[in-house]
Amino acid sequence: MQPTEQGQRVVVVGGGLAGLAAARKLVMAGQQVEVVEARDILGGKVSSWRDADGDWIESGLHVFFGAYDEIFTLMREVGIYGNILWKPHVLRYTLAGGDHFDFENWPLPSPLHLMPTVLRNRYFTWGEKLTLVKALPKIVLSNDQYYEAQDALTYEQWHLAQGVSKKMLTRMFLPMALALKFVPPEEISARVVLDVAGMFLRENQASRMGFLAGSPQDKLIGPIAADITRRGGIIRTGAKVRELIMAGPRHIAGVRLADGTEVRGDAVVLALPIHQLNKLIPAAWRGDHPYFANLAQFEGVPVITAQLWFDRQVTGIDNVLFCPDGRIPVYADLGNTTPDYAVGGRSRIEAVVAPARQIFDHDDKAIIDQVWRDIQNAFPQRTAGAQITKATVVRIPQSVYWPKPGLNKLRPTQRSPIPNLYLAGGYTRQRFYDSMEGAVASGNRAAAALLADVHAIHQRVAVPALVLSEE
Repeated sequence: MQPTEQGQRVVVVGGGLAGLAAARKLVMAGQQVEVVEARDILGGKVSSWRDADGDWIESGLHVFFGAYDEIFTLMREVGIYGNILWKPHVLRYTLAGGDHFDFENWPLPSPLHLMPTVLRNRYFTWGEKLTLVKALPKIVLSNDQYYEAQDALTYEQWHLAQGVSKKMLTRMFLPMALALKFVPPEEISARVVLDVAGMFLRENQASRMGFLAGSPQDKLIGPIAADITRRGGIIRTGAKVRELIMAGPRHIAGVRLADGTEVRGDAVVLALPIHQLNKLIPAAWRGDHPYFANLAQFEGVPVITAQLWFDRQVTGIDNVLFCPDGRIPVYADLGNTTPDYAVGGRSRIEAVVAPARQIFDHDDKAIIDQVWRDIQNAFPQRTAGAQITKATVVRIPQSVYWPKPGLNKLRPTQRSPIPNLYLAGGYTRQRFYDSMEGAVASGNRAAAALLADVHAIHQRVAVPALVLSEE
């Protein structure tokens, strides 16, 4: 029996932003949706939870960019766009010894809006700045074909081949690459960095950054989940999927949970991190479909995030901070950026510790000590005499997918070769790679593909109304 166009049963596996975005689109289209999430909390890479003291702990440092679009549409529809607090349009690089340099946005047409701050920068020599200026046309004016051709190179290879100075690579682009994907320029596809840099240069507000006013659970994930359930969707946490239930070689009947429970559906959306997805893919599919075989080449990047509370204010800055020195390429003082985290004017710093692969197994104290040294190096005067009152370390063994050179062409579409199976996640094809925007965009595309297929099936099986002859 074919499902009706209105009321198809859909199982969404994964309660991160990709899964929630897909689920909401489907529920709004009248589908019967059940989300199953392995953890006891929702949000995936954007999850948050309270510790024993009642403080919110975040899975990572989450920043919104002005270039985003679909996540803003989602937030406006749910009524939570006002939870984003936009910060001054400045990219600040902090340096060991207390020095810094800024990239400010000027009120000029793109791509001229960043040129004054580049040319006025006193940290780089005129010769070094001119090497970047000469490379800018390739970044700003090139089309997608050019970007795709550069996917064969690492960003380091592309950068040096253009004659851009090594100092700019290590001081400006290293923190950018680590902030984007937690891997250094010699390990990341040139396409990713060129895409992002080109976007920042072409769109005046693209690099503007904002923070949530509080925890992701309160200000983003929770409200989206509540909207799904209010519309009739079901969300089940603590429900780890063990295997797919097959109804023939090319049809999925649902999923079987770790406790043996079966969740049946007419279609399934897998919105999982790539390593978890690969565990569920039947081996036979890899031999039958390059689509599934290619997924085995994707892997996640290890990520560490440290959060430190202090007995005083140690930065005085309400914005994102980048750093080419030490192990914290991107960080922020949430005591300043996030009103719900304000602690009487004292600092609460959240820092990405990257690259994390070589230090992932170090104990918490060693990682916290490293982060503290880096903060002291960046703010030697303000940190004098300051004490850490509390600290946490969050480790994610496999987080965002690793965009290695040559991998972009293997990114899968949201519609799979299995007629009722769809994928959502940052590794699937969409503009923003693995990010909050990429997650929402992938979920929207998975839902759109599913709905289009249901509509097509419905049109094919529709039976014309019987007309009785008057004779």
